[in-house]
Amino acid sequence: MFLIVIKTVLWLAFFLSAFLLVVVILLQEPKGGGLGEAFGGMGAQTFGVKAGGINKFTFTVFGLFLFSAVMIHALRHQGESKAAITPKIEKPAVPNVPGPGLPGGGGSGGK
Repeated sequence: MFLIVIKTVLWLAFFLSAFLLVVVILLQEPKGGGLGEAFGGMGAQTFGVKAGGINKFTFTVFGLFLFSAVMIHALRHQGESKAAITPKIEKPAVPNVPGPGLPGGGGSGGK
């Protein structure tokens, strides 16, 4: 019962954080320049001290999203062993049909 509650909370956190990420990223004001200016010139402030509250909020929501995704994956595969994950491969059945040139086979015969 406790595990079901944890899984439900993780799934809710996953979907809510995904929705929040989409909304927050789309509502952010574009700073221009893209990744090219992010590491030099005017865009250097993106990762520096001048990062605003919206950047911190976006990073926090991303952390929640990542944590919930990893925990969902870990709980989903918690009780499985390697043998249960790996499918068994069976050899195909070989019919007992004699080949060409063998007695009773479909060879050229003595013609």
